[in-house]
Amino acid sequence: MRTLVHEFDWPDRVVVGTVGRPGERTFYLQARAGARSTSVALEKEQSAVLADTIDELLDRLVAEAGSKVSVPAETPAELVDNDPLDQPVEEQFRVGALRLGWDPRTAQVVIEAYPVEAVGEDDDVLPEPDAAEPAEMLLVRIPVGTARAFAQRTRQVVRAGRPACPLCGGPVDPDGHVCPPADGE
Repeated sequence: MRTLVHEFDWPDRVVVGTVGRPGERTFYLQARAGARSTSVALEKEQSAVLADTIDELLDRLVAEAGSKVSVPAETPAELVDNDPLDQPVEEQFRVGALRLGWDPRTAQVVIEAYPVEAVGEDDDVLPEPDAAEPAEMLLVRIPVGTARAFAQRTRQVVRAGRPACPLCGGPVDPDGHVCPPADGE
């Protein structure tokens, strides 16, 4: 079976955004080129790790001796995107695995997202490394400035949820919060 690839090379827009209230939000990675758009659902933690890993990759490129890639240290103001997700948000698949890479030929950050594969009624697992090709994937290639802007926005979206408890770090709901016991019981 061939993999259906939702490919965006130099997209008009690529963002992480949410649908729902804090504590009940669903995170989406959304890419758009012209009238074509694809949205895949992510976990909050996946979103945060993706943003951090993109910044680490860009920082390594800056620090690399003899690098010919011009990477902005800060997000270029003209690339800041604070708009909501494009509507309607139609989930193509739920992300099970993400892969981040660098294409030196085009000087682009490459984001690959693969779906969680269902194996039973309610059991989801990540695909085995030797398993057959996934049914579909999202492939997005973005320039370094867009990658900085993407990482910045993603961190802002992640932080916009429920505030963290100053004692235990757990999320504080609008109706209150009780810290778990310190001894783990």
